[in-house]
Amino acid sequence: MTKADLIDYMAEEAKITKEKAGVALNALIEGVQEALQAKDGKIQLTGFGTFSTVHRKERKGRNPSTGEEITIPAQNSVKFKPGKKLKESVE
Repeated sequence: MTKADLIDYMAEEAKITKEKAGVALNALIEGVQEALQAKDGKIQLTGFGTFSTVHRKERKGRNPSTGEEITIPAQNSVKFKPGKKLKESVE
């Protein structure tokens, strides 16, 4: 499903225009980004899941095409843990 498909779905389910659904989806995305940039870097949506930030240390890796050893720099990353209802709906 693409972002456009999701906007269409939201508009149909909520019985609103596609423009309003697009604004709502963009607001959700921006809210999640801001929450993850905050000090605790966590957002929990009960029944859906939890987004959190984790710090990954610098590590060694290999270039798959050449086999050459490379250093992967330290970075912050986003982790998602699905909630119980989401897990059950996929099974």
